[in-house]
Amino acid sequence: MVDLALFQPDIPQNTGTILRMGACLGAAVHVIEPAGFPFSEKALRRAGMDYIDHVRIFRHLDWCAFEAWRKEAGRRAVLLTTKAAQPYTDLTYLKDDVLILGQESQGVPQRVHDAADERVTIPMHLGMRSLNIAMAAALVLGESLRQTGAFPVIEQAE
Repeated sequence: MVDLALFQPDIPQNTGTILRMGACLGAAVHVIEPAGFPFSEKALRRAGMDYIDHVRIFRHLDWCAFEAWRKEAGRRAVLLTTKAAQPYTDLTYLKDDVLILGQESQGVPQRVHDAADERVTIPMHLGMRSLNIAMAAALVLGESLRQTGAFPVIEQAE
């Protein structure tokens, strides 16, 4: 299953939205610390995030710890960035990809760009900087799940 990774997230509401999406769509969420806000199960529960019990959250002490895990697991890193030339719809996604999202305030440092196996962007009208990070995550995760046939099965209510 495709996972999401948040590089040092700095807006708690966006992180909460992405965690909820992970719960609903079955994608694990990796948080590469440090976060720009208190990130704990207690804080998430206090914020009313009742989806916390349904999402797989993996915390990594820092970028080096995340990279060590990723390489050991043999996972491909796909960075979502405004600095890429390749539209996200042109990439062939793999079931074990990890979609990396940068900080809302400044993206990711060059070392993260350099470590990415693939870099994709969301085409936008000229003059627009970027989408909200949770919206960008939803678009690219949706495309990767579509391509890999990994959307959850819809269960019909009786």
